[in-house]
Amino acid sequence: MLSCGIVGLPTVGKTTLFNLLTGARVQKSQFFSGRTDANVGIARVPDSRIDLLSRLFNPKKTTYAQMEVTDLPGLVRGSSQGQGVGNAFLDGVRQVDALVQVVRAFQNEDVLHVEESIDPVRDMETINFELLMADLDFVDKRITRIRQGKKITPEQAKELPILEKCMAHLEQEQPFSTLELTQEEQESLQNYTFLTDKPMLVVVNLDENQFAEREYPGRQALIDKAAAQGLPVVELCVQIEEEISQLDAEDRELFFEELGISEPAINRVMRVAYETLGLISFFTVGADEVRAWTIKQGANAKSAAGEIHSDLERGFIRAEVIKYADLAALGSEVKVKEAGKAGLEGKEYVVQDGDIMHIRFNV
Repeated sequence: MLSCGIVGLPTVGKTTLFNLLTGARVQKSQFFSGRTDANVGIARVPDSRIDLLSRLFNPKKTTYAQMEVTDLPGLVRGSSQGQGVGNAFLDGVRQVDALVQVVRAFQNEDVLHVEESIDPVRDMETINFELLMADLDFVDKRITRIRQGKKITPEQAKELPILEKCMAHLEQEQPFSTLELTQEEQESLQNYTFLTDKPMLVVVNLDENQFAEREYPGRQALIDKAAAQGLPVVELCVQIEEEISQLDAEDRELFFEELGISEPAINRVMRVAYETLGLISFFTVGADEVRAWTIKQGANAKSAAGEIHSDLERGFIRAEVIKYADLAALGSEVKVKEAGKAGLEGKEYVVQDGDIMHIRFNV
């Protein structure tokens, strides 16, 4: 299961976001506690397609796509050099596949900001800088180790100029994700983890007034900076999301209507995190279970079958594929087949997001 880590300065709403995503009840703090442990939970990826399929098939069980979520210790300026809980923070970042960066825009005199003022652009730059400095420190130490070694191996001789190329790029304060490398160069570095190469999205935590007005100080500058780095931005008010999560279904609908929103923003956070990782879902359906399966975009039918069970991949023959849009429009598998819209695909078929698959196999 792929994972995302929630990162940010202390008192920005990271743990509350974690609780909302996972349904956990981890204790929150209104000040920098210096905790070094990470909270780990499982989040469901909301998907209206699963809801419709469940209504059509009325299964005994409905299973949504899932993702592991880690609430990492709060970062402070100097974390890359071990300040605050720097080492625990950096170790945690290395363990996850993607990052959800939370920055604070909300005003609350009872919740002190570690920098003593509210500036979401500064906070985003602080986080990005600390990640970049950690990468720079890693590359510098690796270069030094190679150069000071008694004997440079052929592999190290090949790796050294690539590391120097990385160093020059990072020294320009450019994240590793924007560095152009050849396939051969990428293979030379494949055993290393660069923090600024991890997919990331930015969550801006607003207060109720800012959420209602869709405006806060530094908004356009933050959006522009995020766009320049290819980072998606989701704006939400954690306080409102907490209130929504405590309502019953009927009151929740009234709440949405009053605020003019279609669903909790927390759902959008989960979906964007999923997309940021380059993931898609395919579905299996039946009376026993309707289920979403997670695969990397570009995966073929045989490897997708392996997500269900290794026997299905080993004995793969064909995949019967129905497009979700066709099933949603026609209302049943029988009608889709009668319309000639069901297909049989081989092992190299590239699975598309929303495909409904029945695997034919023999072991």
